[in-house]
Amino acid sequence: LVAFDPRSGRLETLKLSSTPQNPAQAVLQGLQALLDKLDCKPTEIGQLVHGTTVATNALLEGKWARTALITTEGFRDVLEIGRQSRPELYNFFTQRSEPLVPRHLRYEILERLDFRGQVLRALEEGGIQKIAAKLSEEEVESVAVVLLFSYLNPSHERRVRELLGAQLQDLPIVLSCETLPEYREYERTSTTVMNAALLPVVNHYLQELEEGTQQLGVPTKWRVMQSNAGITSARLARQAPVTLLLSGPAGGVEGARFIGELTGHPDLITLDMGGTSCDLSLIQGGRPRLTSEGQIAGRPLRVPMVDIQTIGAGGGSIAWLDAGGALRVGPKSAGALPGPVGYGRGGTEPTVTDAQLVLGRLNPQSPLGDIPRLDLEAARRAIAEQIAQPLEMSLEEAASGILTVSEANMERAIRVISVERGYDPRVFALLAFGGAGPLHAGQLARRLGIPTVIVPGSAGVLSAFGLLTADLIHHFVQTVLQSAQTLDWEQVNRIYQEFKREGRRRLQADSVRPEQIAFVPSMDLRYLGQSYELSLTVPDRSLGTADLAELAARFHREHERVYGHAAREEPLELVNLRMMAVGTGAKPVLPRRAPGRKAPEMLGKRPVYFAGTGWEDCPFYGREGLAAPARLEGPAILEGVESTVVIYPGQSAQVDAYGQLIVEVS
Repeated sequence: LVAFDPRSGRLETLKLSSTPQNPAQAVLQGLQALLDKLDCKPTEIGQLVHGTTVATNALLEGKWARTALITTEGFRDVLEIGRQSRPELYNFFTQRSEPLVPRHLRYEILERLDFRGQVLRALEEGGIQKIAAKLSEEEVESVAVVLLFSYLNPSHERRVRELLGAQLQDLPIVLSCETLPEYREYERTSTTVMNAALLPVVNHYLQELEEGTQQLGVPTKWRVMQSNAGITSARLARQAPVTLLLSGPAGGVEGARFIGELTGHPDLITLDMGGTSCDLSLIQGGRPRLTSEGQIAGRPLRVPMVDIQTIGAGGGSIAWLDAGGALRVGPKSAGALPGPVGYGRGGTEPTVTDAQLVLGRLNPQSPLGDIPRLDLEAARRAIAEQIAQPLEMSLEEAASGILTVSEANMERAIRVISVERGYDPRVFALLAFGGAGPLHAGQLARRLGIPTVIVPGSAGVLSAFGLLTADLIHHFVQTVLQSAQTLDWEQVNRIYQEFKREGRRRLQADSVRPEQIAFVPSMDLRYLGQSYELSLTVPDRSLGTADLAELAARFHREHERVYGHAAREEPLELVNLRMMAVGTGAKPVLPRRAPGRKAPEMLGKRPVYFAGTGWEDCPFYGREGLAAPARLEGPAILEGVESTVVIYPGQSAQVDAYGQLIVEVS
């Protein structure tokens, strides 16, 4: 948890264990603890923002609500047929994720629209009443309604909700025309069903939070971080839980964006490394890169979300030898329990953290969270017996090899979000956070040719801090599917105006003033016949034929940048219209720290092993004791409460006026 007092500039952080049986309990306990720590009255809280993994965990653990699907006759099995693709092409025994709705809870109704949204067959209302009776018998908790071409004409879906609601007043009914008014039947069905399945779970959780804060005497309403790195009211979040699936990681990306702006680095690659996984993303021009396509637990999802690449590379990732005797690291993790061998909690398999400990990067005498000291000898034995001896190499070479393999996995993931998207990582800075990120960042940057590494002052709680810096954001989309050469510009402008009206209504309902509202319209375009699109922002004004030439030229350039070629003679097709409505508000203003008059105080020296140079007598410092403009030459270790930073040989680091560490990579 993070609390910021705008009057004094005081920033307080707090970490406590989660309560999986009742996730709201830990949040409320932490809120009370922060109030006590700040000596703050509950009525003085001006804003409450929450990043949550409740929706994600419900999907991953199979704890979603009992959900039914109502769809057009003949489309009952869309969820299972999907795109007829196999996740593992050469695995005869691959297991696909089970559908969120079992077949006996998928109901077909008689109705049909054509591809223009015109009625081919009127809705047969008698069948709806029979389905309502079955839903009651089956004790269904939520219903998804997905009818063919409803994104062009929502009348049938809305009538189904009317008829069902008349008989089942308390049953949540989710419509695809409101969840995702976009073409591609399988993805629209999957996203709508996901929304319906999560709605009761998230509703219950947010209700517990709201009741808990009322009992604490806090009158402020909750806001929730969305997957798009923007926040929304808890009221709207309860209606669209599918937009919260990357809520936790998105907070870290937004926090990184804020720190990048503060340090003059608008172009960033973010590295969030914890105990189990590593999340990587890209920020360009001060904006996180978004995508509208993703997968959660093997199921397709189409909502605007931060483009995050997640890999199984964390401090707890286990090092092992495969059948051919090659060293592998991850994705299996020791987690927090039993954790790395060095934690002394019963772990037996060597991990990345054990390798850092053996190589001297982590201080065995320093507490790590609630662990008073680390067991160096146990970590040495585990790596020696399970890795070094079978590979016939020294202990140091084995531990260094574990880090090399783990960092190669991270490097590959960074190339996916940068090089494979048409971006050169050498013109970005690498911002590292999470408990383990700053240990690896300097070496990763060197491997990728990244010139600068930034480590925030509160690297271990940046995801929580990002919740305080986020804007209110709402995304809107509508499929149009027209040739750009014969585009109905009147329709385009009308749809954009409808988006603006709805965006303005939502933001003003959340107390955003008119002058704080901005709109970012965009178009999804492709070459005629392609099956994928590129999204381009367009001017926020009335558009017409005169804009087509510039739009086409920009599309060709973007296609060439991303894919390496452009077909300038091919006609373009407009697929979707999009709009981002942004409500800005007050942001934390971090106080500038008074410059330090003394040189950084060295706490001591210890041997640290670096690949290529071997053991070096390396100084170590307390991170909290460094003040601007302190400068350190590598090799050096900075030990903090939340994370440890390694400054590699040949690198130098300087503390800026806000407490961020800027590392220059040779």
